[in-house]
Amino acid sequence: MPIYDWRRAPGADLAGDILTWTVVAVAICLVILRPYGLHEAIPAAAGALALVLFGLLPLRAAWRGIGQGVDVYLFLIGMMLLAEIARREQLFSWLAARLARNAAGSPQKLFLLLYAMGVGVTVFLSNDATAVVLSPAVAAVVRAAEAKNPLPYLLVCAFVANAASFVLPISNPANLVIYGGGIPPLLVWLRHFALPSALAILATFIALRLSQRHALRQSIAHLVAVPALPGGGLVAGCGIIATGLVLMAASAFGFGLGAPAFVAGLATTALVLWRKRQAPWALVKSLSWGILPLVAGLFVMVAALDQSGLTQRLSTLLAAAARTSPSMTPWGAGLLLGLAVNLVNNLPAGLLAGHAAMAANAPPGITGAMLLGVDIGPNLSVTGSLATILWLGALRREGLRVTSWQFLRLGVLVMPPALILALAGLLIAP
Repeated sequence: MPIYDWRRAPGADLAGDILTWTVVAVAICLVILRPYGLHEAIPAAAGALALVLFGLLPLRAAWRGIGQGVDVYLFLIGMMLLAEIARREQLFSWLAARLARNAAGSPQKLFLLLYAMGVGVTVFLSNDATAVVLSPAVAAVVRAAEAKNPLPYLLVCAFVANAASFVLPISNPANLVIYGGGIPPLLVWLRHFALPSALAILATFIALRLSQRHALRQSIAHLVAVPALPGGGLVAGCGIIATGLVLMAASAFGFGLGAPAFVAGLATTALVLWRKRQAPWALVKSLSWGILPLVAGLFVMVAALDQSGLTQRLSTLLAAAARTSPSMTPWGAGLLLGLAVNLVNNLPAGLLAGHAAMAANAPPGITGAMLLGVDIGPNLSVTGSLATILWLGALRREGLRVTSWQFLRLGVLVMPPALILALAGLLIAP
């Protein structure tokens, strides 16, 4: 039961809308700022609870909002299982060590090889997997390579996770949110997004490489020890490949990706643990479960914004813009969303944008531009995407820290050219 029913007060509609927007804004600010090291899930869950307690969102609507994220929750759990079992079995540490050995003492070559590896992991296993799986492996390898400054190599994991996150529909959970159940078939997707993806990946690499050119002049070890790959690592690798194939097939046939990712991650984890005759409890305990209430809280806040009429207002504006300026609306939608995701995170922004696009019956060019804003825009700040938040958590576990200001200073250089080139590529694509 709500502790106060705003609907019975004079001016209830306006007061309720203002209070809804205020609660959401405060919660998002606390998620972004993390005062006193507060976990991101706490303000997100508190904001969702406040919306219900103040009668701004009926409990049933809040449950519906949470339910909208089931596919995303399953997808994240499956990827977290794969990431953790691969980490424990040293799969990506082995791969990264081999890349470091192939770099033969060249920090520039190592940077390029790790970037290429990040593209591959993002494309086939999602940007969240890149943040969770690759970051610890890269941190271990650059230490082994005796790099004085590990940050340039770790920044690769954060920025490529977003820049390459729309090569395939499975590359980013936000893609599922934007299109909902109407995600384009795989071949149609590639026709629209292959060129924008290539441009975003290339532009991000060039900007990162130039910005880190001084740090990459420091020498690294010529010979890096490559650890032996245990049998469990090989099984985990095969499971990851199989998961990628299953998800691509599910995408091609228009099925949801959450359940296949969850089943594949669970099966791979169970097989590795069975081979080693290990109980699952330690692994389960090590997963970043806090990410689930964070995402759930964001979905509830979006439901409240939707109920306040914000989605309807956005769809009306979008439909009017598409009628009056069809050539400029994709640019405006993509660029505005590229900034907005850094204020509210790309999952809720993508959900709102997807609802507005469907309500406005937006043409594919506008919806595609919105997707580019949602996927590339988060490279501006640490709060833009779930992948970047996961990346920060992975760095904290390695004893490393990147401040919001450090990331923003770099993001201002990296994100805008990638987004502008990707939008140009989308608009000239067939």
